Amino acid sequence: MNSSQVSYFTLAAYVDSGLLRYLFFTMVLSLYVVILCANVLLIVVICMNRSLHEPMYVFLCSLFVNELYGSTGLFPFLLLQILSDVHTVPRPLCFLQIFCLYTYVHIEFCNLAVMSYDRYLAICCPLQYNTRMTVNKAVTFITVLWFYSFVKFLVTLSLNIRLPLCGNVLNNLYCQNFLVVKLACSDTTVNNIYGLFGVVLTVLVPLLLILFSYTKILKVCFSGSKQTRQKAVSTCTPHLVSLLNFSFGCLFQLLQSRFDMSTFPSELRILLSLYFLIIQPLLNPLMFGLQMSTIRNAWKLLICAQTSQGV
Repeated sequence: MNSSQVSYFTLAAYVDSGLLRYLFFTMVLSLYVVILCANVLLIVVICMNRSLHEPMYVFLCSLFVNELYGSTGLFPFLLLQILSDVHTVPRPLCFLQIFCLYTYVHIEFCNLAVMSYDRYLAICCPLQYNTRMTVNKAVTFITVLWFYSFVKFLVTLSLNIRLPLCGNVLNNLYCQNFLVVKLACSDTTVNNIYGLFGVVLTVLVPLLLILFSYTKILKVCFSGSKQTRQKAVSTCTPHLVSLLNFSFGCLFQLLQSRFDMSTFPSELRILLSLYFLIIQPLLNPLMFGLQMSTIRNAWKLLICAQTSQGV
């Protein structure tokens, strides 16, 4: 196929499910509604309660906004494809989805990294925390990581859009950067080098910061009092669960795109390709909203205030 003819991509992972498509549509739509409601709810609670206007909750608010951003890049597209008989996507929309999902992944890792650094300062340097980590500094961190993520992947797209393509079939449920690059007719050395560099910056650098932070936290826990250990466990557990869950999903997706996974059942490959895009936005509001007593108490106060106003 000549590159000038590639105006759309075909998503080959979809199969004809007959009337079951309406069941799948209902299930995916329900998940999307739950994700929207849960994350919006926690954003509202954090924004409306002045006692939560602290660095840790600024990072959490950014995390919840990113879950909404990533979910919006996947779910409306997925719902449309489930009901469609022809699973094609225009080239511009495909690249837009790639940009949205890849920036979501990068922001998620960076956000979790700065949250680990914030926990390190709070647990290991409690007397200096209020000067070393302020709300303004937290907002600056968030602004920089969002801006950097967008710029980084704009460069990725500018390299990929110009590639001449000799095919238009993507064996996936959604558009993926590496699958598009594999369709190129020309040399992709620059794209591969920049992609490898991008993986290092997206995953390795944040993980190194997380490893440094938790190494310091563990040292304090082992040498500190029981109260210090309890504080560390209560504040770090949701963060660690979120990090491990997201890392597992991204690792499988990376392996699936780079290596032949045809020996795995197609249903398993489909579920795991969607895992980190569906479970993470569901898990984070549940973990942080239910585990952290400050958010639970703020939500109760907000409900009581609204009820009293209504009366």
